[in-house]
Amino acid sequence: MRQSRAATTGSRVVELMARRALVVAARQLLRQHTDRCTKCGSTFVTHEPAFVHCHYCGRMHRVANASLLEQELFEIRMGLRLAS
Repeated sequence: MRQSRAATTGSRVVELMARRALVVAARQLLRQHTDRCTKCGSTFVTHEPAFVHCHYCGRMHRVANASLLEQELFEIRMGLRLAS
């Protein structure tokens, strides 16, 4: 009987950790491109297809519904990544 309690407790911990990870991820993603950095408030930002890059503090914020394929093509065209 103790083994079943441990198994149930372990799965509950994993479930709670997964929920918390989703909440944290939702807070870190931007819903749309912004004109200011959410970390330092600087307006010295660059808009990429999937990210907002702050040139003052270096933070890169991920935009929630942006395509990572478009981001990859952007990086290849700008010379930030070598084509494979």
